[in-house]
Amino acid sequence: MSFTKQSNLIFNQAINDYHVKDNIDTPIDNPYDRESIENRLYLKCWIDTVQWHLEDIIRDPHIDPLEALSLKRRIDRSNQDRTDLVEQIDSYFRQKYSDVQVLPDARINTESPAWAIDRLSILALKIYHMKEQVERKDASEEHRERCQQKLRVLLEQQVDLSTAIDQLLEDIEAGRKYMKVYRQMKMYNDPSTNPILYAKK
Repeated sequence: MSFTKQSNLIFNQAINDYHVKDNIDTPIDNPYDRESIENRLYLKCWIDTVQWHLEDIIRDPHIDPLEALSLKRRIDRSNQDRTDLVEQIDSYFRQKYSDVQVLPDARINTESPAWAIDRLSILALKIYHMKEQVERKDASEEHRERCQQKLRVLLEQQVDLSTAIDQLLEDIEAGRKYMKVYRQMKMYNDPSTNPILYAKK
Protein backbone atom coordinates (compact mmCIF):
# COMPACT_ATOMS: atom_id res chain seq x y z
CA MET A 1 0.00 0.00 0.00
CA SER A 2 1.36 3.43 -0.91
CA PHE A 3 2.06 5.94 1.82
CA THR A 4 -0.71 8.27 0.67
CA LYS A 5 -3.29 5.49 0.41
CA GLN A 6 -2.51 4.58 4.01
CA SER A 7 -2.60 8.26 4.99
CA ASN A 8 -5.97 8.88 3.34
CA LEU A 9 -7.47 5.85 5.10
CA ILE A 10 -6.20 7.10 8.46
CA PHE A 11 -7.40 10.65 7.75
CA ASN A 12 -10.89 9.36 6.93
CA GLN A 13 -10.84 7.26 10.09
CA ALA A 14 -9.97 10.29 12.24
CA ILE A 15 -12.61 12.47 10.56
CA ASN A 16 -15.31 9.81 10.96
CA ASP A 17 -14.32 9.18 14.58
CA TYR A 18 -14.58 12.91 15.35
CA HIS A 19 -18.04 13.16 13.79
CA VAL A 20 -19.45 10.40 16.00
CA LYS A 21 -19.93 13.13 18.62
CA ASP A 22 -19.11 16.16 16.45
CA ASN A 23 -17.92 18.16 19.44
CA ILE A 24 -14.73 20.24 19.63
CA ASP A 25 -14.15 19.11 23.23
CA THR A 26 -14.31 15.36 22.49
CA PRO A 27 -11.11 13.72 23.81
CA ILE A 28 -9.04 12.01 21.17
CA ASP A 29 -8.88 8.21 21.30
CA ASN A 30 -5.94 7.50 19.00
CA PRO A 31 -6.01 3.77 18.15
CA TYR A 32 -2.38 3.57 16.99
CA ASP A 33 0.82 2.92 18.90
CA ARG A 34 2.31 6.14 20.30
CA GLU A 35 5.63 5.73 18.48
CA SER A 36 4.17 4.86 15.07
CA ILE A 37 3.78 7.09 12.03
CA GLU A 38 0.12 6.00 11.95
CA ASN A 39 -0.34 7.61 15.35
CA ARG A 40 1.11 10.89 14.10
CA LEU A 41 -1.08 10.86 10.98
CA TYR A 42 -4.24 10.18 13.02
CA LEU A 43 -3.34 12.92 15.52
CA LYS A 44 -2.53 15.34 12.70
CA CYS A 45 -5.93 14.92 11.08
CA TRP A 46 -7.76 14.99 14.44
CA ILE A 47 -6.19 18.38 15.19
CA ASP A 48 -7.11 19.60 11.70
CA THR A 49 -10.69 18.38 12.17
CA VAL A 50 -11.17 20.10 15.51
CA GLN A 51 -9.66 23.28 14.11
CA TRP A 52 -11.98 23.12 11.09
CA HIS A 53 -14.94 23.31 13.45
CA LEU A 54 -13.34 26.00 15.60
CA GLU A 55 -12.99 28.09 12.44
CA ASP A 56 -16.71 27.54 11.71
CA ILE A 57 -17.76 28.58 15.21
CA ILE A 58 -15.64 31.73 15.38
CA ARG A 59 -17.29 33.05 12.20
CA ASP A 60 -20.69 33.27 13.89
CA PRO A 61 -21.54 37.02 13.53
CA HIS A 62 -23.39 36.91 16.87
CA ILE A 63 -20.61 35.26 18.86
CA ASP A 64 -19.78 36.77 22.23
CA PRO A 65 -16.49 38.73 21.89
CA LEU A 66 -14.95 37.04 24.93
CA GLU A 67 -15.80 33.62 23.55
CA ALA A 68 -14.33 34.64 20.19
CA LEU A 69 -11.09 35.71 21.88
CA SER A 70 -10.91 32.41 23.73
CA LEU A 71 -11.49 30.52 20.48
CA LYS A 72 -8.83 32.59 18.69
CA ARG A 73 -6.29 31.64 21.36
CA ARG A 74 -7.33 28.01 21.01
CA ILE A 75 -6.89 28.19 17.23
CA ASP A 76 -3.40 29.68 17.75
CA ARG A 77 -2.44 26.76 20.00
CA SER A 78 -3.90 24.34 17.48
CA ASN A 79 -1.82 25.88 14.69
CA GLN A 80 1.31 25.44 16.78
CA ASP A 81 0.40 21.80 17.50
CA ARG A 82 -0.21 21.28 13.79
CA THR A 83 3.18 22.76 12.89
CA ASP A 84 4.92 20.63 15.53
CA LEU A 85 3.31 17.50 14.09
CA VAL A 86 4.37 18.35 10.55
CA GLU A 87 7.94 18.60 11.81
CA GLN A 88 7.61 15.24 13.57
CA ILE A 89 6.37 13.62 10.36
CA ASP A 90 9.26 15.14 8.40
CA SER A 91 11.66 13.83 11.04
CA TYR A 92 10.21 10.37 10.40
CA PHE A 93 11.06 10.69 6.70
CA ARG A 94 14.52 12.07 7.45
CA GLN A 95 15.21 9.02 9.60
CA LYS A 96 13.66 6.60 7.11
CA TYR A 97 15.78 7.87 4.23
CA SER A 98 18.91 8.71 6.21
CA ASP A 99 20.99 6.00 4.49
CA VAL A 100 20.02 6.96 0.94
CA GLN A 101 22.93 7.93 -1.28
CA VAL A 102 21.91 11.25 -2.82
CA LEU A 103 22.78 11.46 -6.52
CA PRO A 104 25.15 14.25 -7.65
CA ASP A 105 22.40 15.88 -9.73
CA ALA A 106 19.67 15.45 -7.09
CA ARG A 107 17.25 18.33 -6.71
CA ILE A 108 15.45 19.75 -3.72
CA ASN A 109 11.65 19.92 -3.70
CA THR A 110 9.61 23.07 -3.18
CA GLU A 111 8.15 21.66 0.05
CA SER A 112 8.93 18.80 2.38
CA PRO A 113 6.88 15.57 2.28
CA ALA A 114 5.11 16.37 5.56
CA TRP A 115 3.90 19.78 4.42
CA ALA A 116 2.40 18.12 1.34
CA ILE A 117 0.77 15.54 3.64
CA ASP A 118 -0.57 18.44 5.71
CA ARG A 119 -2.40 19.60 2.58
CA LEU A 120 -3.64 16.06 1.99
CA SER A 121 -5.18 16.00 5.48
CA ILE A 122 -6.98 19.30 4.88
CA LEU A 123 -8.15 18.01 1.52
CA ALA A 124 -9.74 14.97 3.19
CA LEU A 125 -11.67 17.39 5.42
CA LYS A 126 -12.80 19.47 2.45
CA ILE A 127 -14.06 16.33 0.72
CA TYR A 128 -15.96 15.15 3.82
CA HIS A 129 -17.69 18.47 4.33
CA MET A 130 -18.39 19.07 0.64
CA LYS A 131 -20.10 15.66 0.55
CA GLU A 132 -22.23 16.88 3.46
CA GLN A 133 -23.33 19.84 1.36
CA VAL A 134 -24.12 17.62 -1.62
CA GLU A 135 -26.39 15.50 0.60
CA ARG A 136 -28.14 18.38 2.42
CA LYS A 137 -31.89 17.89 2.37
CA ASP A 138 -32.63 21.51 3.33
CA ALA A 139 -30.51 23.02 0.53
CA SER A 140 -31.66 23.91 -2.96
CA GLU A 141 -30.97 21.72 -5.95
CA GLU A 142 -28.79 24.50 -7.34
CA HIS A 143 -26.68 24.56 -4.15
CA ARG A 144 -26.24 20.79 -4.17
CA GLU A 145 -25.22 20.79 -7.84
CA ARG A 146 -22.64 23.53 -7.27
CA CYS A 147 -21.22 21.53 -4.39
CA GLN A 148 -21.22 18.37 -6.49
CA GLN A 149 -19.09 20.14 -9.09
CA LYS A 150 -16.69 21.32 -6.38
CA LEU A 151 -16.56 17.82 -4.93
CA ARG A 152 -15.50 16.39 -8.30
CA VAL A 153 -12.62 18.88 -8.40
CA LEU A 154 -11.58 18.06 -4.82
CA LEU A 155 -11.57 14.32 -5.53
CA GLU A 156 -9.43 14.90 -8.64
CA GLN A 157 -7.11 17.08 -6.59
CA GLN A 158 -6.82 14.33 -3.98
CA VAL A 159 -5.71 11.83 -6.63
CA ASP A 160 -3.19 14.29 -8.09
CA LEU A 161 -1.75 15.34 -4.75
CA SER A 162 -1.51 11.73 -3.55
CA THR A 163 0.31 10.79 -6.76
CA ALA A 164 2.70 13.73 -6.44
CA ILE A 165 3.54 12.86 -2.82
CA ASP A 166 4.16 9.20 -3.63
CA GLN A 167 6.37 10.23 -6.55
CA LEU A 168 8.30 12.61 -4.28
CA LEU A 169 8.89 9.83 -1.75
CA GLU A 170 10.04 7.51 -4.56
CA ASP A 171 12.48 10.18 -5.77
CA ILE A 172 13.86 10.72 -2.25
CA GLU A 173 14.25 6.97 -1.75
CA ALA A 174 16.11 6.71 -5.07
CA GLY A 175 18.36 9.70 -4.30
CA ARG A 176 16.92 11.78 -7.16
CA LYS A 177 15.66 14.39 -4.68
CA TYR A 178 16.73 15.31 -1.20
CA MET A 179 14.88 16.92 1.66
CA LYS A 180 15.66 19.48 4.28
CA VAL A 181 13.59 20.24 7.37
CA TYR A 182 13.37 23.91 8.17
CA ARG A 183 11.95 24.40 11.63
CA GLN A 184 9.11 26.89 11.71
CA MET A 185 10.12 30.22 13.20
CA LYS A 186 6.79 31.78 14.10
CA MET A 187 7.89 35.02 15.64
CA TYR A 188 4.50 36.11 16.97
CA ASN A 189 4.35 33.08 19.31
CA ASP A 190 7.75 33.86 20.82
CA PRO A 191 7.83 36.42 23.67
CA SER A 192 11.40 37.31 22.69
CA THR A 193 10.59 38.20 19.05
CA ASN A 194 7.03 39.58 19.18
CA PRO A 195 7.43 43.30 19.97
CA ILE A 196 4.01 43.50 21.59
CA LEU A 197 5.05 40.81 24.06
CA TYR A 198 8.64 41.82 24.82
CA ALA A 199 7.67 45.48 25.17
CA LYS A 200 5.47 44.52 28.13
CA LYS A 201 8.38 43.05 30.11
